[in-house]
Amino acid sequence: MDTLLTAEIAANAPRYRRKSSTFIDGIHDVSEDQNNMAPAQLYSTMSGRLFHSGRIAIVMVGLPARGKTHICVSMARYLQWLGVKTRIFHLGDYRRATVGPGGQVPQDYFYPNASPASVMLRQKILKKCREDIYAWLNHENGQVAIYDAVNPTASGRRALAKEFAKHDVQTLFLESYVDDDEILKENARNVKISSPDFYGMEPDEAAERYLKRIQTKIPVFETMQEEELNYVKMINAGQGFFYNNVSFNYLSHRIVFYLTNLHIKSRTTFFVRAGPATEEDSYKADAPLSEEGRMFADLMTETIIRHREAERQAAIARSGQDVPLRPLNVWTSTRLRTIQTGEPLAKLGYKVRQRSQMSQINPGVCEKLSERAIRALYPEEVEKHELDPYHHRYPRAESYHDLAVRLEPIILELEREQNDLLIIAHESVLRVLYSYLMHCSTRDIPKLKFPRDEIIEIIPAAYQNEAKRLHIPGLDPKTIPSSPEDIRILVPGSPPGKFSPIPGPISPGPGDLVEFIVTRPPEKVINKSKEAVADKVADED
Repeated sequence: MDTLLTAEIAANAPRYRRKSSTFIDGIHDVSEDQNNMAPAQLYSTMSGRLFHSGRIAIVMVGLPARGKTHICVSMARYLQWLGVKTRIFHLGDYRRATVGPGGQVPQDYFYPNASPASVMLRQKILKKCREDIYAWLNHENGQVAIYDAVNPTASGRRALAKEFAKHDVQTLFLESYVDDDEILKENARNVKISSPDFYGMEPDEAAERYLKRIQTKIPVFETMQEEELNYVKMINAGQGFFYNNVSFNYLSHRIVFYLTNLHIKSRTTFFVRAGPATEEDSYKADAPLSEEGRMFADLMTETIIRHREAERQAAIARSGQDVPLRPLNVWTSTRLRTIQTGEPLAKLGYKVRQRSQMSQINPGVCEKLSERAIRALYPEEVEKHELDPYHHRYPRAESYHDLAVRLEPIILELEREQNDLLIIAHESVLRVLYSYLMHCSTRDIPKLKFPRDEIIEIIPAAYQNEAKRLHIPGLDPKTIPSSPEDIRILVPGSPPGKFSPIPGPISPGPGDLVEFIVTRPPEKVINKSKEAVADKVADED
C-alpha cells in the first residue's frame, strides 16, 4: 500500500481536524481556548479534568445500524456541555484515511480468521487510532475518549480493557443491542442506504439488503457478557438497560444516568417564542397576551400543523406507504404569555405541559431600565458585562450560565422525549436550549435572536443535528423583531435584532418595508451532518 495513504498523513490533511481523524463540526471540534468555559461548567481546574475523576475510555460495542455513532455524538455533546473534555475517535475515519479515497478493505477484513494481509492492515489502523487516543489523554489533558468501533468479540474487548488499564485509563464499554427489525430498518434508512449501491431501490428493500450485507461481512459478533468488565448494554434504542460493575467514580455514574435518558429513535424538536404580551418589557408583571399575541398563537398553530402534514405527505411520496404522524407534545413555561400561546394547540387535543425551569432569565435590578440609566447607575457592572455577557450577572439577576444550569433537567427530558416536541418559551430560554442541541459556544449564546415570525425546527442526525426555519405568514411587522434585551445592554458585536441563530434571511424590523402577508417555504439552513457522512454511507463500523 502507498505510504502516502497512511492514517497519519490523511489525519493531517485539510479536511481532517489537526491531530485527529474526525471531521470539523460542532461536536467534534474541541475548543483550543482553555479560558472559554463550557455553557454548564460549574468550575475549572489546572488540569482541565473535572469531578475528581480520572481518564475514561468509553468503548462502543455493536454491529452497524445500531445507532452507535448517534449515541457517541449525543454523549459527547452532553459531556462537553458540562465542561468535560471529550473527544470521539471513529475507527471508520482511520480506515478510510488508510485505504484512501474510494479504496476498499479486503473482503475478509472483518473476519476473525482473516488473511495475514488483512490482519496487518487491521492492526495498523487500530494502532494509529489508539495512539491518537493516548496522545490526547496524556498530552492534551483529555478526560473522556469515546472509541467508536464494532468491537465484536469478547477476547478483543478483554484485551482492550487490559491495554487501557496499563495506561491508567478506566474503561466503560457501551453496547447498543438491537433485535427489533423496525428499529434496524429505520436506522439503516436514515443513514446507510444513500450509498450508490442502493440507488433507485425502495427504502425498505435497500435497508434489508444493507443489513444482510452486514451479516455477511461481520459473521461473528458476541454480545457483552464479560462479568469482569464495566459495561452498559442499551437494548432496543433505550427500551431497556443492563449494567455491570459501573461504579468506579462520580463521572461514570453521571454518564450512565445520561444514557438512561437517551434513545436513538427519530423525532423533531420545534422552538418558537411566545406571542406579544400587554406588558412586553415587564418581568414581574407576568402579563397576558395582547390581541396581537392571540392572533400570533393562532397563526403559529396553523403553521406548525400545516408543516407537519406537508412533511408527512412528502414521506408518503418517498416511500409509497402511509406514514402516520408522530404525536406532538407541547412544553411551555409557567409564565402566562407562554401558556396562552399554547392554548390553541391544547384546544385541538395536543398535550401541553408547563415547566417551571423554563421561565425566562431574571433581569434583577435592571428590569425596565434604559441602557442609559444602567450605564449611569452601574458603570462597573456594565464593564464586566461587556467582557463576559454569558457569565456576568447584574445585581439580583441571573446570568446565562445560571439559566443553563437551571435548564439541565429540561435538557435530560429533551433527550428522553420520543414524540415530536414544540417548546414555547422566552427568547433567553430558546437561546440556551438551541445552543445545547446545535453546540454553540458561550460567546455566541447571548447574541442569538429568534424573530417572532419563525419556528426553528431541529432534526437529530448521526453526526450533527440539522435545523430548518419555518416562516409564520400574516404577522403584523411590529410584532416580528427579537424581544428587548433581557438586560438592556447590547452584547458586544451584536447588532440589535439582526443576529439570527442560524444563517439566512433576517426577519424585517418595524421600519422595514414588507408585504403584510408573505409565505416562504421551509428553509434548511444547516446540514453539516449530510456533508460529514458523505463518505461514510456504506460504513461497516
